[in-house]
Amino acid sequence: MTETTYRSGFACFVGRPNAGKSTLTNALVGQKIAIASSKPQTTRHAVRGIVTREDGQLVLIDTPGLHRPRTLLGERLNDLVRETWAEVDVVGVCLPCDQRIGPGDRYIVSQIAELRNKPKIVVLATKTDLVSKARVLSHLVDVGKLGEELGIEWADVIPCSATEDDQLDVVADVLMGLLPEGPMYYPDGEITDEPEETLIAELIREAALEGVRDELPHSIAVMIDEIIPRADRPEDKPLLDVFATLVVERDSQKGIVIGHRGSRLKEIGTEARQQINRLLGTPVHLSLHVKVLKEWQRDSKHLNRLGF
Repeated sequence: MTETTYRSGFACFVGRPNAGKSTLTNALVGQKIAIASSKPQTTRHAVRGIVTREDGQLVLIDTPGLHRPRTLLGERLNDLVRETWAEVDVVGVCLPCDQRIGPGDRYIVSQIAELRNKPKIVVLATKTDLVSKARVLSHLVDVGKLGEELGIEWADVIPCSATEDDQLDVVADVLMGLLPEGPMYYPDGEITDEPEETLIAELIREAALEGVRDELPHSIAVMIDEIIPRADRPEDKPLLDVFATLVVERDSQKGIVIGHRGSRLKEIGTEARQQINRLLGTPVHLSLHVKVLKEWQRDSKHLNRLGF
């Protein structure tokens, strides 16, 4: 009886903003580690999700969407994407079936093709649940043409849907199979190396993004000020006090986030608290404040302070 090869390595999902990268990462990991939103450019740092199986360990890196930067933050996010590409074994290019392949997609793939140490490239034709079978087939033909046009041989092309669990087992098998032989990098059972504080801040930001106006999402950041266990609670009924600040760029935005008599801020707190409770498995009391940092996306000092 031959021993099966244990494979391990890193794969990242890339694509235009809102191509389904974070949703796919969460679905493969089996738990929410990356926030997902209908707003483009939701992801702001490389989030690692860990998939451990008997035959190997796949470390998935969800990256921000590559875009034309308008701010210093945008430039730093694009740099982060390019740094990640250069370090992984496999790149999964997300080309959603509900959108035509455009110049942005061509640009992303051509950039990966120019890397000195070329990773294997898999195309993930995401969001199959949103379109007809005929549209999926037409999309796959376009994917084939894109490869020919750029002189790239795809390692695989997989139509899939993260929300409907369509072909996710195939995605996991293909990615795992393309990894080199290697050791287990993370202990079995660990699903991310993200600090809890970062995950909590992201869940608050996700709650804040829902229902805000189009110009506001990019202006919102979250800082965790303090996380402390409530002192007077019995051991079997713990409560965590989480103090966080929502950062915006202008006074008018502060008003939008707070809402009439604080109604919007209360909604954000309620939604975020439920998600944080689920993440930590401990009841949480969440205290939110809103602060203005003028034009923080363009200010290197503010960006450094906010962790970018």
